[in-house]
Amino acid sequence: MNQNSRADEKQVSDRSIMETRITPFLMLNADPKEVADFYTAIFKNSTIIKANQMQATFILDGQKFHSFKGGPHFSFSEGVSFFVRCGSQKEVDYFWTALSAEGGTESMCGWIKDRYGLSWQIIPIALMELLEHEDREKASKALHAMLKMKKIILKDIESAVDET
Repeated sequence: MNQNSRADEKQVSDRSIMETRITPFLMLNADPKEVADFYTAIFKNSTIIKANQMQATFILDGQKFHSFKGGPHFSFSEGVSFFVRCGSQKEVDYFWTALSAEGGTESMCGWIKDRYGLSWQIIPIALMELLEHEDREKASKALHAMLKMKKIILKDIESAVDET
């Protein structure tokens, strides 16, 4: 390998620390600065890099996002959602309340559509572990309990799993 290749590798490696290869780009019918303010107020370790009435770049808990005011012909569907892994019921409650506020709509199985129409899955890590449990009967009980819920209530799922 020649020196240029190593220099190129190093440059790519250093750049990847600053920016991931794939970044969500949100075309909205809303003010991107308002959107960036809304999301960065919800997620820890977040910052707005730049924002104005046409475009914004911001980081939510380490993930970079770009947004652009595209007009009314741009909308979102459940075909794309953001999956928020929660370490506790307290986190589930927090994100559920924050993302469904001011016009958001609750759906089944931990799904929310926020006030901008973006879909979010607010899921405790412990639920994912139960759904993947090696005891398929326990996994099935967890799934059936989840299917009856809007916001995930982990203790109710754990109770259903423990029933004999």
